[in-house]
Amino acid sequence: MKSFFFLLITCLSTSFLSEGYAQAEHQSGSFSDIDFIEGRWKATAGDNTVYATWSAPEGNTRVGYVRVIKEGKVTLYEFFAFEQTEEGLIALVKHFRPGLIGLEEKDKSDRYQFLEARDNGAYFKKDGEDVRVLYEKRGDDQFAIAIGKPQGSKWVYKDFWVFNKE
Repeated sequence: MKSFFFLLITCLSTSFLSEGYAQAEHQSGSFSDIDFIEGRWKATAGDNTVYATWSAPEGNTRVGYVRVIKEGKVTLYEFFAFEQTEEGLIALVKHFRPGLIGLEEKDKSDRYQFLEARDNGAYFKKDGEDVRVLYEKRGDDQFAIAIGKPQGSKWVYKDFWVFNKE
């Protein structure tokens, strides 16, 4: 009997500890949670100028691309596909060097599962890594993509790109 209670307490405490890192319980999400990204955007990150375009949703997808320019030359492309699936909203990302040389394997992409929408932002969790991505509306003409990592018992987000409407 003592073994049963020990096992039960261990399982419950492990469950509660793992929840300490959870941003939120997984929700399904929808395109309306990220409507603010639609359009043409521009950001500056160090020596880089970042141009991004996201479409309106259609056919269960919203697509977008990012082009990173340094000293007048492209250094990176990213292709985004937000898809409404049976599991909920997901984000798929592929990276390319100039010449469309893929950085991920041909049939692989970075996959992010929607977690929740709150406070003018949508939170996603990267599959296979302890990383979160926040798409955050900061005004009618500005939004940011911030990367979150666990620090202690909470998530800390750092701006990756801050976009302004073009």
